[in-house]
Amino acid sequence: MIDARTHAWLRPLVAVFVGAVFFLPLYLVLVNVFKPGADIVPHPAALPLPPTLDNISAVLSRPDHLFTYGLINSVAVTALSITVLTVLSAMLGHYLARSRHVLAKITLVTLLCGLMIPAPVILAPITIVLKSLGLMTTLQGLVLVNVGYYVPFGVLLFMGFVRSVPLELEEAAELDGAGKMRVFWQVVFPLLRPASASVLIFLGVWIWNDFLTPLIILGPDSGTTVTVGVYRAIGQYQSDFGSVFAFMFLATLPILLFYLVLQKNFVKGLTGGAVKG
Repeated sequence: MIDARTHAWLRPLVAVFVGAVFFLPLYLVLVNVFKPGADIVPHPAALPLPPTLDNISAVLSRPDHLFTYGLINSVAVTALSITVLTVLSAMLGHYLARSRHVLAKITLVTLLCGLMIPAPVILAPITIVLKSLGLMTTLQGLVLVNVGYYVPFGVLLFMGFVRSVPLELEEAAELDGAGKMRVFWQVVFPLLRPASASVLIFLGVWIWNDFLTPLIILGPDSGTTVTVGVYRAIGQYQSDFGSVFAFMFLATLPILLFYLVLQKNFVKGLTGGAVKG
């Protein structure tokens, strides 16, 4: 048996160690963003004294506008993808949670099977399908791939939360003459706001940070996102590490702000479907 007094110092020590492991990469990025490029390799962990904004200016003033184009594409793809995913996942999750039909069970099993398949495994057949539809190397094709791959996760999260919504609310609205769609949009969906925030945050972060899918779907020359932009900013003979760190820093800011805006409902969305109320 471990003495309770041992836990008094062991748990804080473990917490500090785990926190340091996660914080160290962030620290290295932050200090090297504001450090002259010549000082990064010899002193990667040193504080930026004096700090400089030259690295950020170099990224924003690139003649090829790599960051600007990547930011526009990432915002467009992420916004469209999570909007379509939230709507489709909420509607399908509501149907599967309320329906007792055999088709609903088959659909649920199919979605669960989709969650088990890693994205890189199906990229080859996806490119064949997109080529046949004329959507390869297009943002629309990338959005379609994101929607198809991430909808099972959104459906399962919404299903758990829909079960916590009293069925009597829907029945009362139907007795008042409301149709199925009106009941969902005016009665059920407003109650799913915490779940919607969780879906938006999870899928928004995953889609924003995705590297392989945009690289393959958009192609090496047809377009870029911020994550692919970081890859393209690192050339074979790259020596300007300050610009690379600045690129990573700028690529992280939009999705970080997005999380901060929705964080109030994030925990509610994770725990709201755990119990049926």
